[in-house]
Amino acid sequence: MNLETTMDEWLLANGYIALFILSFLAATLLPLGSEWMLVLLLVNQHDPAASVVVATLGNSLGALTTYLLGLWGGPLLWQRLLRIDDSQRQKAERIYTRFGSWSLLFAWIPIIGDPLCLVGGLFKVGWARFLILVSLGKAARYLAIAATVVNFGSSPV
Repeated sequence: MNLETTMDEWLLANGYIALFILSFLAATLLPLGSEWMLVLLLVNQHDPAASVVVATLGNSLGALTTYLLGLWGGPLLWQRLLRIDDSQRQKAERIYTRFGSWSLLFAWIPIIGDPLCLVGGLFKVGWARFLILVSLGKAARYLAIAATVVNFGSSPV
């Protein structure tokens, strides 16, 4: 038995917990993905509905963590890291508040999704609006993956 087999067995034995943790971490600024774990569970006959709910919940809560970093770390991020003065910040905030919060529906997209969540916090998008938009986008992505795996697995080869 090699390490790869042991890891696969552990992941499957702790399926939903592992999916939740990986989905959570994948939605932070860490460079991880959770889709493969969802596929692994579905291929191994885990319940598609439960798998999608667990992945969406973990990923949405991870995104909320990134949002909170933006919300609570705002002054440090604006002034020291981004070097944006108050007038530039206010102008960007007006534009984002008017049009940009809808971009949170795309928080599931690799590379740009995590920064979108951070910006949502920086621009103080309401947490309920943030969670609704982010969760809808993430659920749609996981549903599409699950539907593809389930349909592919049930079609004759």
